[in-house]
Amino acid sequence: MSKKHYGVIGHPIGHTLSPFIHKRLLELSGIDGEYGVYDIAPEELDEKFKIVLSKLDGFNATIPHKQAVMHLLDEKDSTADLYGSVNTVAFNHNPDGSYSSKGYTTDGIGFETALKNAGIEFGKTVTIVGCGGVGRVFANTCVPHGCKLNILECAAALGNAKAFAETLNERCGEGTATVYLTKEFDGESDLLVNATPIGMSPKTDACAVSDSVISKSKAVFDAVYNPIDTLLVKKAREKGIKAISGMTMLVYQAAAAQTIWNGSQFDPKDIEQLAEDCFKELSK
Repeated sequence: MSKKHYGVIGHPIGHTLSPFIHKRLLELSGIDGEYGVYDIAPEELDEKFKIVLSKLDGFNATIPHKQAVMHLLDEKDSTADLYGSVNTVAFNHNPDGSYSSKGYTTDGIGFETALKNAGIEFGKTVTIVGCGGVGRVFANTCVPHGCKLNILECAAALGNAKAFAETLNERCGEGTATVYLTKEFDGESDLLVNATPIGMSPKTDACAVSDSVISKSKAVFDAVYNPIDTLLVKKAREKGIKAISGMTMLVYQAAAAQTIWNGSQFDPKDIEQLAEDCFKELSK
């Protein structure tokens, strides 16, 4: 069996745990493979997709490519169509040198599993900060659980958030989603979710919402995993609120990507151990 090649694309991408995670997952699967990092600027994505990425067996996409890469794909899984974003792409290479590509989103699986393992329930009201690719995944993952959504955005992105909320309300019933300016929201939440990069290293002194909003939340999930504990997570825990970062989600969505690429299945204990090892790797 020939060596397989994978990677992650983003910009700026800096230090990422994805190679560390996927190397372990490939070893657990008994697959000879390597996983690289590709820092690709938005204006270079179309060209690099054709001349670089298409040579791989598959890749993961992170900010800002989760939505931008979709128009380059030959096919999209139902999860990608539902969530409006892609974080995993698989290539099928033909003997004549041609190829086809298919996009998936595994963030929803990672999100649900991370909450379940932490003993956090969706509850009746979920507040999601950010309406980009991952924010839409979170929203569409919460809706089947009967949640009402508060979607928070900055002024510049408010129009896109309102358009997304309108589609949710049309599909799932009026009142499913309500949009607010982040700085003006001061409501209560069973679950508060940060779906933005706010608080990510190196800007670790930033917090996605006000202290008041945190205090009115029963649980907090921050998709950011670097640093291990963001300012949002720290503030929530100081108030006695259960809060977790995005590390477990990161590992579970990576495992789901390996299942797509190679049909791999993993023991939950191995995944939990990998998440713990990721914390150690991040702290080096």
